[in-house]
Amino acid sequence: MTSRTGRTVGRLPRPTVYSAAELLLLTLVAVQAARLFWVLAAPVGPVGDWRPVSALAVPADAAALAAFDPFFRLNAAAGPAVVTSLNLKLFGTREDRASGRGSAIIALPDGRQMSFAVGEEVMPGVTLAQVAFDSVTISRGGVLEQIFLDQSPPAQTVGEAPPPTAPPPPGQPQPQPLAAAPAPAGQPINFAPRVAGGRVNGIIVSPGGDGGQAFRAAGFAPGDVIVSVNGQRVSSIEQARALIGQGSGEVNVMVDRGGRAVPMRVRLSL
Repeated sequence: MTSRTGRTVGRLPRPTVYSAAELLLLTLVAVQAARLFWVLAAPVGPVGDWRPVSALAVPADAAALAAFDPFFRLNAAAGPAVVTSLNLKLFGTREDRASGRGSAIIALPDGRQMSFAVGEEVMPGVTLAQVAFDSVTISRGGVLEQIFLDQSPPAQTVGEAPPPTAPPPPGQPQPQPLAAAPAPAGQPINFAPRVAGGRVNGIIVSPGGDGGQAFRAAGFAPGDVIVSVNGQRVSSIEQARALIGQGSGEVNVMVDRGGRAVPMRVRLSL
């Protein structure tokens, strides 16, 4: 090093802790200024446009959500169910939420009330698909349709006389009038349960010890089976006794007569 160079170097300030810290701060300010300039000049990141990661991917097409109903547990691909146009009437349901199955009492077009479990065929081409507390869903040729309980009649107060019923339309069996005969000694009409599939689905009536006088006076015919009392399907003789007791013995019954439903109003004693 020459004397001139040595004099020049001697004029430079000697590095200290304060000067080093000052130099570091200036360097950081320069780096931040460079980054700010880069963000303003190129808003897109070096790896592409930044997008937030969402846990739920919402489809752009809103129609995709229209086919999904979180409150309806059937397959959404089948579309919303509609009320059936078949001549079927729902009288009661039994929902089993634990297994997703259940059963329902449905009146067929001929007036017969029968109990069906989920998966059973209600009529040709129609099966019971699902049971709810106030409706059932049937599958008709692969199309889902619904049947709801009839809740149009007003609630009847206990002890109040039932409202008058409209006469049935022409072509349907007319309810037979009450024909009560003095009950002789012994049982005037015999009753026996009809069992199918391990379940009672009706009560078989037959002439009693009076030679069939009360049996014929009530309008019964040999082979008649009582399937419902006051609109409720009969599942046991004990249930029939309770239903008849509610009407003081004078009740409306539905009789299965050779596969044909015949409504009757009679006085019974079980």
